[in-house]
Amino acid sequence: MRMRPTLSWTPSGELRPGTTDPGPVADALRAGGVLVLSGAGLSTESGIPDYRGEGGSLSRHTPMTYQEFTTSERARRRYWARSHLGWRTFGRARPNAGHRAVAAFGRHGLLSGVITQNVDGLHQAAGSREVVELHGGLDRVVCLSCGVFGSRRELARRLRDANVGFAPMAARLNPDGDADLTDEQVGDFRVVACSRCGGILKPDVVFFGEAVPPQRVEQCRELVAGAASLLVLGSSLTVMSGLRFVRQAAQAGTPVLIVNRDATRGDTHAVTRVALPLGTTLAALAEQLNIPTGEAQPNT
Repeated sequence: MRMRPTLSWTPSGELRPGTTDPGPVADALRAGGVLVLSGAGLSTESGIPDYRGEGGSLSRHTPMTYQEFTTSERARRRYWARSHLGWRTFGRARPNAGHRAVAAFGRHGLLSGVITQNVDGLHQAAGSREVVELHGGLDRVVCLSCGVFGSRRELARRLRDANVGFAPMAARLNPDGDADLTDEQVGDFRVVACSRCGGILKPDVVFFGEAVPPQRVEQCRELVAGAASLLVLGSSLTVMSGLRFVRQAAQAGTPVLIVNRDATRGDTHAVTRVALPLGTTLAALAEQLNIPTGEAQPNT
């Protein structure tokens, strides 16, 4: 089943304004059993832009859809040219204070789990364990014909060898890891096929219009059912893939707390929305709880 992409939403009524008091979040963390649901806003301080915040990429960039990628050779060439260039920057991004705080909360037993809508792997790079990547990860590729998974770094090497001298200047990087390039800059970029069967390679991420694998959704539902509270970090909750877990928690009477500077589609289900920057807020919460965050801890 494919879902129609949801790129924006309009509030049906007046939403409560956000607060600058993170006290309820601190209380939830003290109580433990917090399930984190993170979105693109958590990674902006690592140099990866979000979709819908101030200056978000949707104001100038329409993400690739599953339907376009699978049916258009031209679209795949454009995607891989832009993604190949963007990966050089995306792959060098490092966890910020927010990622490190989440990892520290986990190490100190305050979290029941982490679900992320991000595809950047920064939670794991910061030291968080057993992260559920709701939308997959850009560090892997999958063949749409034989189903074999591969390394993105190996694919980057193959693309580099197939496109010697390809080094256009990109205007911007996007949250899905690709860079803004014109059709002229894309030119005759060569896409490589699966080395095993010759099939079409796709990043192991859920494109707009593509369904999250059912078993992954069920895994997340079980995490929500077992959580004492749900803490949303940096997500507008525009797409149903994340919003459904907020609705599930609220319907079960599980407190939902949101830290996001802008209003979200889940505000009506939340007991509070803290409208403060994520990195400094989460770092301050860790300090308040006497939890050292340290530097990024490689996930081994």
